[in-house]
Amino acid sequence: METNWTLEPIYKSTDDKSFLDDMSAFPKALEELNTWARQNLTGEFSPTVCEEYINRKNALEYYSTIGIYLQLGLSVNTSDARLSRLMDKYEGIAAASAEHEALFLQWLKGCTDLSFTENSDVLKEHAFFIREQAEFAQHTLDPDKELLISRLKTTGSTAWQKLWEQASSNAEVNYGGEVLNLSEVRALADNADKEVRKKAYEAELAAYPSFDTAAAFAMNGIKGEVISTSKMHGFESPLDEVLLQSRIDRDILDAMLSAVKESLPVFRRYFDKKAEVLGDKDGLDFYDIFAPINDASINYTLEEAKNAVLDAFYSFNEELGKFAEGEFEQKRLDLLPKKGKVGGAFSEAVHGRKQGRYLINFTGSFNDAVTVAHELGHGYHSHLLFENSFLNHDYPMPIAETASTLCENIFINHVIKNADEKQKIYILETDIQGAAQTLVDIYSRFLFEDKVFEQRKEGSLSVEELNEIMVDAQKQTYGHLACYHPYMWACKPHYYDADYNYYNFPYAFGILLSKGLYAKYLADPQNFMPMYNKMLAATGSMKLADVAKIADIDLYDKNFWLSGVKLIENDIDKLIKLLG
Repeated sequence: METNWTLEPIYKSTDDKSFLDDMSAFPKALEELNTWARQNLTGEFSPTVCEEYINRKNALEYYSTIGIYLQLGLSVNTSDARLSRLMDKYEGIAAASAEHEALFLQWLKGCTDLSFTENSDVLKEHAFFIREQAEFAQHTLDPDKELLISRLKTTGSTAWQKLWEQASSNAEVNYGGEVLNLSEVRALADNADKEVRKKAYEAELAAYPSFDTAAAFAMNGIKGEVISTSKMHGFESPLDEVLLQSRIDRDILDAMLSAVKESLPVFRRYFDKKAEVLGDKDGLDFYDIFAPINDASINYTLEEAKNAVLDAFYSFNEELGKFAEGEFEQKRLDLLPKKGKVGGAFSEAVHGRKQGRYLINFTGSFNDAVTVAHELGHGYHSHLLFENSFLNHDYPMPIAETASTLCENIFINHVIKNADEKQKIYILETDIQGAAQTLVDIYSRFLFEDKVFEQRKEGSLSVEELNEIMVDAQKQTYGHLACYHPYMWACKPHYYDADYNYYNFPYAFGILLSKGLYAKYLADPQNFMPMYNKMLAATGSMKLADVAKIADIDLYDKNFWLSGVKLIENDIDKLIKLLG
């Protein structure tokens, strides 16, 4: 089984003629659109000019494939100097997009009646895009200022992000005389041997001082830039900006987070029971959070994991199964950890080629197989949007974690059917463990980031201060543990991307929404998939409250979110009863 993805269907190489031609054509096409915008996006608003801008913008977005290709290459080889230079060049060119985008937004400010979107098929197709851009327009600076901000980012937050990626991916961890990378040592957190987990945890913490100062500088640089640009754009806080980008509002977020907060005592019962089973007398050790609760741990070879995921998907729906099988056959997954490869996992949609790519750091655990299902869920979501135009294919972060989490549920619920009693305890606990990460740990990350933004306004934060904020956030969410993880901020990539702030609450949003969707599948499996596909396909062109209405879900109702929590609580009660 091939463990490395192939990028050749995107471009054969950076020396390939098609790549070089596109790199050469991109700045010319971008300047042509900017010139056109300077000449036409002035004066009174015109529906005809608006339609032409949409057509030109859709055509220009073809070149986004270049950046995705380079980023994919760097994600598996962060030390590739040529790719890094080309990415710098691409980002320097792409920064000029801020000019025509800012001109369009400024121009839209002069349009008070948006009913013109009914004037043509193109305008109807992009009505949501136009209305959303009109909303963004209220937070837009003059084009020259937007262009300056975009260009400064390449040597500001983007450079800080690259520093963190280089430092974290190449950090060496001394584990009992053996040199591991962070992904490899963190993967030992679910080892059956307590001493292995403890040694891995201690070795991991001992490795962070080798790059924690660089990580802290990167964190401060990025968050400081975000605070400044958010304020310049007229937002009260970076969170308000994220909510607009996420297509939800504070009332939806508050309803969801309120349900998460109410769930904490439920999860603490689970943590206490796990501590009791594992013999942690002073409370659950942080390095035991992922520990198997019995000796029925399930491990997979890559081939076994692939087959298990495909079996689960096919049992749920043939369309989903065929999609996932095709992704494996087309060699679109990069599966194993290696030096220079970024940690974690992600899915990337290459809209210009109508295909996806999936980065996994597979080590053989049950959780790794769940991750494969999760990332393919992202891919299926993107797959349903490939027929949309570029301007209608992008969906916000909260809904992004819904399809992926539903695929986790599909996989886990399928595997548990054929498991023996000990394996059922293991799978049930693993599923609850995942829910705890998605609700409890994610909430701690939200509290951490919120506090960092608050304190960063007053000045830069030291390594010690960042560690203290992280531990305090973990205490608020996990409750009493025997030990915590002060460096969780230094190993999570989401903190280091200035374009994806608060990339934490979307996971909680996703798991609770997916629980509600799975309940609808159980109630009516025959009619679920057409509704589900329609819902996912609408995510590029609707507010999330309207997307949810397709499934007859009210996102403003805290009771809906609590219904998802209740399903998890039922599983926790089952587990505690089985454990005695």
